Amino acid sequence: MAVVPFPDPQNQNDRDRWDDADEREAGGKMSFLEHLDEFRKRLIRALIALAIGVALSVFFVDRILAFIMVPLQQMLPPGHQFIFTEPTEAFLLYLKTALLAGLLIAAPAIALQIWLFVAPGLYANEKKFAVPFILFMTVGFIGGAAFSHYVVFPLMWKYLASFENEFLSFTPRIAPAFSLYMRMMIATALIFQMPTLVFALARMGVVTPRWMARNFKYAVLISFIVSAVITPGGDPMSQALLAGPMCGLYVLSIGIAWLFGKRRKTEEES
Repeated sequence: MAVVPFPDPQNQNDRDRWDDADEREAGGKMSFLEHLDEFRKRLIRALIALAIGVALSVFFVDRILAFIMVPLQQMLPPGHQFIFTEPTEAFLLYLKTALLAGLLIAAPAIALQIWLFVAPGLYANEKKFAVPFILFMTVGFIGGAAFSHYVVFPLMWKYLASFENEFLSFTPRIAPAFSLYMRMMIATALIFQMPTLVFALARMGVVTPRWMARNFKYAVLISFIVSAVITPGGDPMSQALLAGPMCGLYVLSIGIAWLFGKRRKTEEES
């Protein structure tokens, strides 16, 4: 019969284990209304950060809009330009541009609020991963937005504009064109959150690098399905533009799970 040693108050490891247990018990004692109130507080602060980002973007909205639209304008056939047919269409374009730029500016603050909402349910030794979590989330969001702007959307836009012929003239409206740009950027930025999600799941012991490697073929299939749903064109090139990076992010996530995941043998021995 196995004998379980009684924790020694003089032992530092036992004291740390007691502290972790006390913190987890204190977090578990929070009622549903307290969790709801904590979520409300974090959501309000995230919205305040977003509002500050949007306010800062308003002062540079002309430069931001030129940064977005000039490359797309250059891909149009000679003599063509964007048009708007509704009185409020141009105004909403400036508003959406400021909102999108403000979201990118506020990304670190929003990531911090997400971490602060999750942190009370973590052990003390898990809270030290705050910096990697915020870093992964921020770099992933901004990196995904940059990848969409410089790679995915220009190639997709060039492909869509190539259907012009002697019967069809490509004169796009600004509202649907920018909505497509915005949707692709946000979708790509969310896809680039895969390493952050795997980081959190690996720390909780939900996924392991061996399990992820064993299911790589399913990840490839899901990547192409998701890219087919997101991209407006049905051509293989548009799908590969997103599915390829998704598969690469999955491989990167396997490394993250191996680096930051729980070591089960060590835990069982302790």
